[in-house]
Amino acid sequence: MRYLLILLSFLAFSASAQEMGDVKLTLNVWDNQTAPHSNELAQAGPMRNGRPSFTIETKLYLYTPRGAKNGRGVVICPGGGYQHLSMENEGARMAEWFAANGYVAAVLHYRMPNGHPEVPLEDACQAIRLLRGKAEGIPAEWQVSTVGIVGSSAGGHLAAMTSTMGDERPDFTLLFYPVISAGEKRQHKGSFDNLLGKDRTAEQSEYYSLQNRVTEQTPPAFILFADDDRTVPSINGPLYYMALKAKGIKASLHIYPYGGHGFGMRDSFHYKPSWMPLMLDWIEKSVQ
Repeated sequence: MRYLLILLSFLAFSASAQEMGDVKLTLNVWDNQTAPHSNELAQAGPMRNGRPSFTIETKLYLYTPRGAKNGRGVVICPGGGYQHLSMENEGARMAEWFAANGYVAAVLHYRMPNGHPEVPLEDACQAIRLLRGKAEGIPAEWQVSTVGIVGSSAGGHLAAMTSTMGDERPDFTLLFYPVISAGEKRQHKGSFDNLLGKDRTAEQSEYYSLQNRVTEQTPPAFILFADDDRTVPSINGPLYYMALKAKGIKASLHIYPYGGHGFGMRDSFHYKPSWMPLMLDWIEKSVQ
């Protein structure tokens, strides 16, 4: 049965990969002038290897479910150190895979914090509201009542921050090698420098170390890491997992022997055939 699930998952992904960039709806959410808060950047930065940097506009790129709809949606937060956005590997390709498995998938082009952590947080919360139909902008046929959030690296920090601190929280959290802790020898320094500023205080770093923000209201989480990740230490995964379990929250942690950082949807990641069916199965069994 397990091998059948793996085969079906691969077939679904292969079908979606043939339709890369198949965005059905692009939604301009807001910008620094119309959002509740501004990141105080006057203009966006240059593209970096095809990745937008120092963004000042919030957009959602929506992918329609293929085949049978499962009634769920996901907001996908690409990584990039809170400096740029890995929109392809950690955005579009993930959205296509989720859409191939019946999800409404929305890739979030969020604004960089530039020392204003409330900015990407309000972008992610608004994206969840939009998918739930609590804010105007998405046609009714795209709206879903159950919404998860997916995040990679710094996007994983944003996903976990939304799950622990947001005023509109997801129903479940899927984390790929997430930035969690600002602790010494645990942090990805660049992400926290961009999130809080290089002059951040110890109190700020502690506050935005998200293992400290978990409560009984935090949604369940599925966490992936490679043990040899030299960018975000893999200890970030167990820190968040243990905080969840201390509050009695469902969680699943998978640390693979190797794979480095940023594997996302790359075919070169040796354990891709493992995590794909595991994640889908966990959502089915853990999310009401």
